[in-house]
Amino acid sequence: MNNLVTRSISGVGFILLMLAGLLINQYFFAVLVVFVMVCCMYEFYRMSMGRRHPVARYTAIVTGVVLFLLLFAHYTLNLENKYIALSITPVAAIMISAVLSDDKVHVDDFAYIMTGLLYIAAPLTLSNFIAFKEGEFSGRWLLVFFILIWCSDVGAYCVGSFLSGKGEHKKLCPDISPKKTWAGFWGGMVACIIAAVVLNLTTLMNIPFVHCIVLAIIIHVGGVFGDLFESLWKRHFGIKDSGTIIPGHGGMLDRFDSTFLAMPLGAIYLSLVSQL
Repeated sequence: MNNLVTRSISGVGFILLMLAGLLINQYFFAVLVVFVMVCCMYEFYRMSMGRRHPVARYTAIVTGVVLFLLLFAHYTLNLENKYIALSITPVAAIMISAVLSDDKVHVDDFAYIMTGLLYIAAPLTLSNFIAFKEGEFSGRWLLVFFILIWCSDVGAYCVGSFLSGKGEHKKLCPDISPKKTWAGFWGGMVACIIAAVVLNLTTLMNIPFVHCIVLAIIIHVGGVFGDLFESLWKRHFGIKDSGTIIPGHGGMLDRFDSTFLAMPLGAIYLSLVSQL
């Protein structure tokens, strides 16, 4: 019971934090994204590298934050595009630190460094493209993406847990995540589609109905594979949760793993059909 209360309180706090960052103004949005990026990258590097190569790890985190802030400044302060390239400069420092490091045994750590930038920093930086249109900030589409992802997760958990108790528990990907089932997969997809229909009816997702359905399917499938991708890392390194920052829920990376694939795929689809 105590764990349920803890999970409920921290879950509500997490949702309120997300809503504040997405709906108040662009500066709350920037603070939210930077906070999430720093936490996720720190957790990923701690999981994959431990305490090795601290200079490279923290330089990579700074690189991700600078990349986001430069693109943010482009939209909010009309910063010229050429200055965005400055974010690549710290990458040179990472490469130099690899050459100068005394630890020549764990050279593969620098592959993890680059993976963190591509896996976490890049998708979060690209959230600027979703949040800004013609220089005006709107967190509407980001909120839509998160609602669809949350509904997909809840639907998968509820259906998977219910049918699992009835003996229906064919595994989706047992080598990576033994608890995920095909029943949960289809349940999550149905929940995500229902959420998309509701969002369309309430005009929060004011696009043609067929695009709502396709977007829901893309978000759900992308979210599942994003979740499995993080589970693959955790299984490889033998850990259960990426961190403990959210009481009862684990780390920040555990909460955003679905987002890092679902959000870019959803944005690409909407851009291709000229709806974003």
